[in-house]
Amino acid sequence: MSVDPYAVLGVAKTATQDEIKKAYRKLAKQLHPDLHPGDAAKHAEFQAVSAANDLLGDPEKRKRFDAGEIDASGQERPERQYYHHYADQDAGGRYAPEGDTGGFQDASDIFSDLFGRRQQGGAGARGHGFHARGQDLRYNLDVDFMDVARGAKRGVTMPDGNRIEISIPPGLKDGQTLRLRGKGGPGFGEGPAGDALVTVAVRPHPVFKRDGNDIEVDLPITFDEAVLGAKVEVPTISGPVTMTIPKGVSSGRRLRIKGKGIDPGKGAAGHQFVRLKIVLPDHIDAKMEELAESWRDHAGFDPRKDLRRET
Repeated sequence: MSVDPYAVLGVAKTATQDEIKKAYRKLAKQLHPDLHPGDAAKHAEFQAVSAANDLLGDPEKRKRFDAGEIDASGQERPERQYYHHYADQDAGGRYAPEGDTGGFQDASDIFSDLFGRRQQGGAGARGHGFHARGQDLRYNLDVDFMDVARGAKRGVTMPDGNRIEISIPPGLKDGQTLRLRGKGGPGFGEGPAGDALVTVAVRPHPVFKRDGNDIEVDLPITFDEAVLGAKVEVPTISGPVTMTIPKGVSSGRRLRIKGKGIDPGKGAAGHQFVRLKIVLPDHIDAKMEELAESWRDHAGFDPRKDLRRET
C-alpha cells in the first residue's frame, strides 16, 4: 500500500503551500535524529516526513502527484512511462502489444528495459538498464546569527544517519537555501544521487540587528558621557572596538563604524551603525538632583520648541 504524503504531514489535500511548510517544520523539529539518537522508529518517521515534504513542498511535483502522474516517492508510474515511450506513435498503436514496439519483442520487454530487468527466454530481448538521477531532498536548518554574520562550518546529521559538514557563507539570508550536491536521494542504476536543499532559518541575536550587510546596535551611554563626550567600548560582530562619543550628543544620535558590518566576500563590507541611548541610573542621588536643578534654573533650554512649531 502506498503512503499518503498528506497523511504523513497531517494536512488536508486542500492545504496551502504555506500550511504544508509549517506542518513539515513542526514535525522535523520534533523528529530530528539529533533529538532521538539511536531511535530507529523516530528516524524512520523523520525520513517519511522529509520525503513527503520533498513531494508536496514542490508545487510542480505536488500537481503531478495529485494528477496521478507520479507516486508518493516522486517516481513516474509504470503506465505513464509506457505511455511516454509511445507518445510519438499514432493513436491506434500506442497501447496495442502487436503494434510497432521499436525493436522490443513485447510490451513486458519494454519494462525490462526501463527497470534493468532482462526478459527471460526471449532471444531478441534487450535489457539496457534504467538510469535516473535521485530525488532532491529538502531540509530546514536553524543557525545562529553569528554563523551567517561571520560564516561558519556546522556538522549536521542527515536522515540516513550520516553526519556531514555544511559551509555557511557569510551574508547568508534568513530563508535562503543551500544546495549540497550529491547529498540527496540515491540514483537509480548508474544515475547520480540527487541534491540536498537546506533552507536556513536564522535565530535572532540579542544585541545585533541586520539591515542588508549593515549591522545596527543600540548603545546605552551615561548622562556625563553624553554631555562631556567619552571613549567607550562597542561590540561588533568581529569583536569589541573603541568608539568616540562626541560632546553634547542626544539619545537617538546614530554613529557609524566603517567596515564593521557583514563582509560577504564579494564587494565592500557593510558598516555598523550605533544608535545612542542615554540611560540614567535607577536611583538618582541628591548630588545629581542638585546638579539638574541648577542647570534647569539658568539654561532655558526647550527641546520641544520645534515640535510645537510644526503643529
